[in-house]
Amino acid sequence: MNRIGDLNSSSAGDTLLQQSVTVMADNTELKMGRVNQDSRNIGDADDDLGFCGWILVILSFFLTLLTFPVSIWMCIKIVKEYERAIIFRLGRILKGGAKGPGLFFVLPCTDSFINVDMRTISFDIPPQEILTKDSVTVSVDGVVYYRVQNATLAVANITNADSATRLLAQTTLRNVLGTKNLSQILSDREEIAHNMQSTLDVATDDWGIKVERVEIKDVKLPVQLQRAMAAEAEAAREARAKVIAAEGEMNASRALKEASLVISESPAALQLRYLQTLTTIASEKNSTIVFPLPLDLLKGFVTK
Repeated sequence: MNRIGDLNSSSAGDTLLQQSVTVMADNTELKMGRVNQDSRNIGDADDDLGFCGWILVILSFFLTLLTFPVSIWMCIKIVKEYERAIIFRLGRILKGGAKGPGLFFVLPCTDSFINVDMRTISFDIPPQEILTKDSVTVSVDGVVYYRVQNATLAVANITNADSATRLLAQTTLRNVLGTKNLSQILSDREEIAHNMQSTLDVATDDWGIKVERVEIKDVKLPVQLQRAMAAEAEAAREARAKVIAAEGEMNASRALKEASLVISESPAALQLRYLQTLTTIASEKNSTIVFPLPLDLLKGFVTK
C-alpha cells in the first residue's frame, strides 16, 4: 500500500509539473500570438492605399524608371546586421513588416523608412527616494537591460520607446519597493529584481520591447539610520563577546577543578608543578624571582 501511495504521489507531482509547464507554454504562445496578430493587423490596415495612393505609387515608379541611372542610388538602402527598417509608403507601414539586414529598395517620392536598433540597451535608473512599508526613507537605484523584440510595434505603437521604458522603470521601482520592509529590501534584492523584470516585461509587451534583466545597484540609508544600525550591531557584538568570555571562564574553572582533583591524589605532582612554574619564570631573564614556599616542607618542622 505504501508503494502504491508513493507511486500515486509521484504521478500526481509529475501531472502538476506537466500542467504548470503547459500553462507557461500556453501563456508564451498567447503572448507571441498576440504580438504577431498586432503586426498582421498593422500590415493589413496599411496595405490598402486607395485609388489615389496607387496612382501616386505608379507615377513614382515610372519617374524612377525615367531617371534610372540617377534614381537607382536613391532607391537602394542598406541596413546593418543589428538594425531593421520600417518602410512607410504614403504614411502607411509597408506590408511584410521590418526589412533587413542587407539591401532593400524604396521609391524615392512615396516611401520613407525608420531604422530601429535591435541590440540590447542598458540604462541606469536614477536614485529614487522611497518610503518603505515600515516608514523608512531609502534611496534606491538600479539598472535595466532591454531590447526591441518587434520593430513594427516599437515604431507604430509608441512615440519614443526608450524614454517610455526609462520612465516606466522608475515608477515600477517605486511601486515594488513601496510594498517591502527595509529588511526585505536589503536581503531580497534578487526577488525584487525578478518582480520588476516581470512587471516591466508585461507592460512593454505592446511596445515591442523585451526587458531581459533588472538589477538593484545600491540601497542608501539615511545617516541617522546608519548610525543607529551601527550602534545596534556594535551592542550585539559586545553582548556576544561577553557571552563567549563567560563561557570561557566557566570552561577554565571546570578544567582547574579537574586539575586540582588530579593533583590532590598525588602530593609529588604539586611539587613538580612548582618546579615547572619556577623554570618558566627563570626563562624570562628576571633578576628577582618570587617563589612560594610549599607548606608541605614546613610540616616536618611544625611536628618537631
